[in-house]
Amino acid sequence: MNSNQTPVDSAHQSTNNKSTNVHVPTPKFFMPVFLTLIISTLIYIGFQLTADLAHVPALSLYSMILLGTALFIALGFEFVNGFHDTANAVATVIYTNALSAPVAVMWAGFCNFLGVMVASGAVAYGIIALLPVELIMNVGSSAGFAMVFAMLIAAILWNLGTWFLGIPASSSHTLIGSILGVGIMNYILHAGSGASGVDMDQVIKVGKALLFSPLIGFAFAAVLFLLVKKIFKKQMELFQPPEGNKPPPPLIRAILIFTCTGVSFAHGSNDGQKGMGLIMLILIGCVPLAYSLNKNLDQAHIQSFEQLSAQTATAIYAQHDDIADDKARDVITKYIQTKEITPEVVPALASLTDHLGERVGQYGDLKDIPETEVSTIRNDMYLSTTAFKRLDKAEQLPAMTADQAKNVKEYRNNLDSFLQYIPTWVKVAVALALGLGTMVGWKRIVVTVGERIGKHHMTYGQGMSAELVAMTTIAAADGFGMPVSTTHVLNSAVAGTMVANKSGLNFATVKTILSAWIFTLPATICLSGGLYWLFLKVF
Repeated sequence: MNSNQTPVDSAHQSTNNKSTNVHVPTPKFFMPVFLTLIISTLIYIGFQLTADLAHVPALSLYSMILLGTALFIALGFEFVNGFHDTANAVATVIYTNALSAPVAVMWAGFCNFLGVMVASGAVAYGIIALLPVELIMNVGSSAGFAMVFAMLIAAILWNLGTWFLGIPASSSHTLIGSILGVGIMNYILHAGSGASGVDMDQVIKVGKALLFSPLIGFAFAAVLFLLVKKIFKKQMELFQPPEGNKPPPPLIRAILIFTCTGVSFAHGSNDGQKGMGLIMLILIGCVPLAYSLNKNLDQAHIQSFEQLSAQTATAIYAQHDDIADDKARDVITKYIQTKEITPEVVPALASLTDHLGERVGQYGDLKDIPETEVSTIRNDMYLSTTAFKRLDKAEQLPAMTADQAKNVKEYRNNLDSFLQYIPTWVKVAVALALGLGTMVGWKRIVVTVGERIGKHHMTYGQGMSAELVAMTTIAAADGFGMPVSTTHVLNSAVAGTMVANKSGLNFATVKTILSAWIFTLPATICLSGGLYWLFLKVF
């Protein structure tokens, strides 16, 4: 620094020496290899779908068009999701020169693929639980298709709009706003006929995860960065911006690549499940005979279910009479919609549980269940598992012995195994769409995260701290089956490191990101609610 320069001048000079890593061209081999992967994956999906549909009556042309369109739009949502959330995972490794942009993007796409493939499905069905019970049970009706199309199109439109403006918006917020819009409009249109609207308990649970995860990301990243700065205070290169395209020291580079890998993997296992859940709704609606129940369960599982059903029915209400299934369904549905317990609820649940075991047990294989019976059995299972969750949470189940409680728990797990499954080809399709989206639309969001959140260029220590916190936060949420926003967690983590490093925040960018965070829910609620009303007229 010469005698006429101030420290601020020197900092600005360093900041202006920006890395051109983000503009590294894609290798020539990338496109043919990638096209080969896409074609191979599409062929695999086609074969698997054909095999699944071979055991059911031929679909009409209208049903085929409806199924194809719905799947295309659902995968389109995941494709656009890759523009936003996955792009955040590569911002730190690109702007610290840990990886060149093409390598980082391809690696993130691959890690997302792996994350989707090992996903448990808990988040997928947690998202579905936000929907009104009557729409889930009648997903194959005109209202069910209107619901699916309204949610997906609203989410895609908002995600595309914010991506075009380079604003890191949350795909999780977007989808949840779309779900709420459908639920609210459904309640407005059918309030007189007992529509349930949205499950507010589930909304609050999901809302807390989405609200607190960015705050956790901000605070933990700031604390971690200060801790790193204290422990490695002699390693000053950790806390300096990269010089041009110079890569970081080997150990720091390894840590940055590891955390990028972790965020990409965790994002795939969490966000990928949202698309899985919606695709399963579409498949259940269009081809209930093939996808309503998990056909991979063997005869021993079915026999176990029959036995556990009888034991559970006795455990929760030993003297239950044979209540007609129609009456039991009405009682349980009303309880789920209103959450008002009556003396009829537990006996009705006991009776329906008992009858479910008998009806399923008479078949040696789930593939033998007639088409007319499949949807009814699935809906009864869904009513049963939802009612058990509500009663358990409200502590309204009757007192039981330890053995009875164990049987009830096993029954509920057994019940979920019939409903909460994701075919492998669905995971592959979602993984492909998410990876494609990452590789096509990453740059706009990466530039915002890497250059516009802070006033100064990101240092190695900041990138490492932000990614490590984002990775662990998302992975923990996935373990608890709660959806969180990769975008919000990582953006807030980057901002936290900027504040801790006294690098300063670019308040214009922060204000824009916060505005998107605030307006995403009301905008998508209004958009999906309006589309739901419109599609009800169309369908």
